[in-house]
Amino acid sequence: MFPRVVLAPMEDVTDVVFRRACRSVGATLCVTEFIGAEQIVHDSRIARRKLARPADDNPTAIQIYGPDPDLLVAAARIAARAQPAFLDINCGCWVPRVVGRGAGAAWLREPAAMIEMAKRVAAVTELPVTVKTRIGWGPESEMPIIDLARRLEDAGIAGLTIHCRVATAGHSGEADWSWARRAREVVSIPVLVNGDVRTADDAVRALATTGCAGVMIGRAAIEHPWVFREARAALDGTTHAAPTISERIAMYRMIVDANVEQRGVRLGLGVSRRHVRVLGPLLDEVTKKSIYSALTVAATHAVLDGLLSAPDNPLAAVAM
Repeated sequence: MFPRVVLAPMEDVTDVVFRRACRSVGATLCVTEFIGAEQIVHDSRIARRKLARPADDNPTAIQIYGPDPDLLVAAARIAARAQPAFLDINCGCWVPRVVGRGAGAAWLREPAAMIEMAKRVAAVTELPVTVKTRIGWGPESEMPIIDLARRLEDAGIAGLTIHCRVATAGHSGEADWSWARRAREVVSIPVLVNGDVRTADDAVRALATTGCAGVMIGRAAIEHPWVFREARAALDGTTHAAPTISERIAMYRMIVDANVEQRGVRLGLGVSRRHVRVLGPLLDEVTKKSIYSALTVAATHAVLDGLLSAPDNPLAAVAM
């Protein structure tokens, strides 16, 4: 069901343009930004945008979230019509505006309610339904993930992604992959390990440590989407060259052009700046300021065109 390396769902990041960018460098399976159940049911503009998938955006899973089981069930029925690879329920987002509504990781406060909700969602579609969650809400004494994994499998959930931190930790501290191993050992469904998988070496270590079916990579992909091809190569026992300067420039150029085509110039350029870190070592303060102040596509391309021609750019000589 899962490949060994998967692009994680990230709000305001994993839209169709970024999924395509990651897929071009090895991310075979991607997950959408999370989509509010209420937004889906009410057919909001945001939901329509997030649900839309062109023909080349496959395989992609759709992630839904919300605090209301009835709305999640209704949203699952609607989202299934888009024929994603599977549906995923977000039970792991720790952001206060999400958990404050009772959604995301807030479900971990009420494991019994979480199980019942997941069972209902899984029952309304023939598509596989998975859950992305954390190892618990707060202190170690309240980490229910092992028991939850068993009960979620019994409820009909087809796979799990486990971010190996508690919800209250956010992104602080180190992810403890051993919890993914312990959960994987008590279920027969596939488990993905998530959290602090930043490099190809991390992917290899995470799978060797946990025995999980795969890794899910999130934040590391924002500035280095090439992590997918590097991780896949490492897992196959080979290596893959780091991206060249020309590749980095081409990647950002593609992101800009696709976002402008989809959203118009002003919004498209603004959304693209979220991904400016793909330029890596080229992104000094002068370059960043120039890109942020460019108000047209032509001006943005001019900045990119000038990066390698600058006489004082020490990277120009090694660009390929």
